Amino acid sequence: MNIREKISALIASLFLALVVVELVVAENILLPSFEELERSNARAAMERINHALDQTLERLALSATDWGNWADTYRFVQDHNRTYVAQNLTNVALKQLNVNALLIVDRDGNIVLASDLDMATDEPLHIDLAAAKALPADFPWRANLRDGRPTQGYLLTNRGILMLAAAPVFDGVGNGPARGAVIMGRLLLPTEIQLIGSEAQAALAVVPQSDGDGLERLVEGDVDTQVYRTLNDLYGRPAITVRVEVPRQIILRGYSAVSYAFACLLAAAVVVLLLMVIALNRLVLGPLALITQHAVAIGEEKDLSARLNLDREDEIGVLAREIDHMVGRISESRRQLVDQSFRAGFAELARGVLHNLGNAMTPFGVRLTGLRVRLRGAHAEDAERALAELKRPAADTARRAQLEEFVLLACKELAATVKAAQEDVALLSGQTTIVQTALAELMRTTRNEHVIESVFLPDLVSDSLQIVPDSARQRLIVSADESLKKVGVVQVARTVLRLVLQNLVINAADAVREAGKDKGTLQVTAEIVLEDDRDQLHLQCKDDGIGITAENLERMFEKGFSTKPRETNHGIGLHWCANALSALGGRIWAVSDGPGRGASIHLMVPLAGRETTTLAGAA
Repeated sequence: MNIREKISALIASLFLALVVVELVVAENILLPSFEELERSNARAAMERINHALDQTLERLALSATDWGNWADTYRFVQDHNRTYVAQNLTNVALKQLNVNALLIVDRDGNIVLASDLDMATDEPLHIDLAAAKALPADFPWRANLRDGRPTQGYLLTNRGILMLAAAPVFDGVGNGPARGAVIMGRLLLPTEIQLIGSEAQAALAVVPQSDGDGLERLVEGDVDTQVYRTLNDLYGRPAITVRVEVPRQIILRGYSAVSYAFACLLAAAVVVLLLMVIALNRLVLGPLALITQHAVAIGEEKDLSARLNLDREDEIGVLAREIDHMVGRISESRRQLVDQSFRAGFAELARGVLHNLGNAMTPFGVRLTGLRVRLRGAHAEDAERALAELKRPAADTARRAQLEEFVLLACKELAATVKAAQEDVALLSGQTTIVQTALAELMRTTRNEHVIESVFLPDLVSDSLQIVPDSARQRLIVSADESLKKVGVVQVARTVLRLVLQNLVINAADAVREAGKDKGTLQVTAEIVLEDDRDQLHLQCKDDGIGITAENLERMFEKGFSTKPRETNHGIGLHWCANALSALGGRIWAVSDGPGRGASIHLMVPLAGRETTTLAGAA
């Protein structure tokens, strides 16, 4: 795919992403906002209905208060005179009050006067509450009668839901004590429901009763949004469920607005897309294709004398001229650069080989020196002189016995010396094998990829210690954490990783010595982590040595950098470790809290494979 196709695909992708974003915004932000606005409108309609119902009850309460604070009513509750009934409790009075029931009760809940009326037919309704002689024993308002407190609410009767309001009976000027209460009621008939709905400017209906305690339930349909609310009666039981229906005009207009905006955006995006494609082709893609063809032609012909000579003053013209200049400089320096690269690579490899061989050969010298001292102290020459003297017949018996005893002791000492020498030779032989393997691996790095082997990490640490000088092992306690066993068997370049660990152990021992300690520790931990979409081995080597300063943390893996004396160190070890791990696709870094607080060296090595079980000998 060329760059024109890529840019076209990118622009098309951006255009598609814009469409998707627009759809997501419309679906998840704009339309839900309209829907929420519509729900709020429906809830507001229900609030208006509640307010209208409350206003109806307030008007009932006002009428009941007017009748209750009337001197004639105050006297009637006491003397029960019939004149009051004949003059005041008429059908005309009930119609003027717009009530279906009027009751006067005394403080004990006895109904002194009761009347009900069907205002459509002027016939009695025979409401069960008005037909009784006294309020029910469990009537919730009995306490209000005794205390002279007004109240209002709903009551389920044999004629339907009755809206009730009660006011105490006073002497006409608001003084007591209250002698009872005036209770007025109005049935929630369809005409009353329609009137309340018109007052609240909402479509109100009474539906079959459902459970609830004043809580709203919102139901969204295709054409309208319905809000249900259940009202409780005086006893706290569900009495009536009302429903408000609000047409879904807001969401329909929201859909129209979003569709119109989306269409305008789509048309604008298409126009911008076409203009961008034309401009890119004329200003960028065409000249860039010419530069690309020129570069490919130079690469195929390997002729660095050709020049582009593009006459433009913009960035592409500058790029073309710089390409011409770069080709000229490359032509002059290519041969020298190749030669220098070869020499630099050869020198870098030689320095790494010499450094690792120096680390590996140090134990040879130490053990050979110990073997030389042990053999020198074996007194072999004294034993030879004693044997020579025993061969002479002139020696007396006592002298001969002493010589034989001396020879016997010398033989025992020589035997011990030979046995110790055999152990040293065996160790030297093993170290020789390790050195030979390391040399063979280093030779393979010059022409082949590293050999990947299955490695059990505790064994790898143990093998690395075998090629560490005795002085470093004596100064440092290497602790292989349990995590090495838990990781199990991994597949890595064993020889390279062993040489890296050898360098880290030697450096840790030097750090302990520089900290002024006779004995230090190096803890090695391991874990498998997922990095760059593949499993990698993370090794951490933490010592309690002198530590590393902040400025040295960034330079310690540079070639030639070292904090040790130049006479004993050339700054190769950690640099070689970094290069070796980089060749494996891994990396190395250091962490330290500062001087005197030790340091941690972290290795990250990609795994060629991993076995989930540990070796049998790891238990």
